[in-house]
Amino acid sequence: MVAHADGRAGRQPLTQRRREATRREIAEEALRLFAARGVAATTAEDIAAAAGISTRTLWRYFRSKEDCVRPLLTAGMDIATERLQAYWRGDGSLARALACVDDPGALSAQPLEALRDLVRLSRDEPGLRAVWLEAHFDAEAVFASLIAEGTGRSAQDLAVRMEAGMLNAALRIAMEDWALRPDRPSDPPLAETLTRALHTATRYFDSAS
Repeated sequence: MVAHADGRAGRQPLTQRRREATRREIAEEALRLFAARGVAATTAEDIAAAAGISTRTLWRYFRSKEDCVRPLLTAGMDIATERLQAYWRGDGSLARALACVDDPGALSAQPLEALRDLVRLSRDEPGLRAVWLEAHFDAEAVFASLIAEGTGRSAQDLAVRMEAGMLNAALRIAMEDWALRPDRPSDPPLAETLTRALHTATRYFDSAS
């Protein structure tokens, strides 16, 4: 998804959609191999062969074998970014913009079991954990830019960076809480867990605005 200047959401160019589809396929094959063999026993050549591409092509998309799973790890952050881009009303209120991030339908379209497996794997695999934390580090700068643009402040403003950090932390902690809890039918699904985390963050933004 992309956002137009008037706030409408539009489709990405075909080449971009194809690129993202290829990245997603590589990520899914990498996760399958990591889960079956372990990260150390899986090579970049193994992942490339499973995805039906050359190793050289794989390196055009990713920097390391662990980085191959990044598209799966960033699913929640990507949805939040899309919602902020598409639905920010220009009223300067981050709290109201965050209300539009809550979209269980979009979350349910994601391969949630793969995401859960990957977050769980990242506990014991330092390389995957590094990718998980780096993805959130990168997302924080994106969130800061969106907040700055939506509220008319600088992305370097301390308050903007704090708000971006809180939004980022809410998404990360909610994702980890959902993925690492025992599998029980009574536990809330990911969409509900993320919604609760965002509402908690929103209470701060309401009081700070």
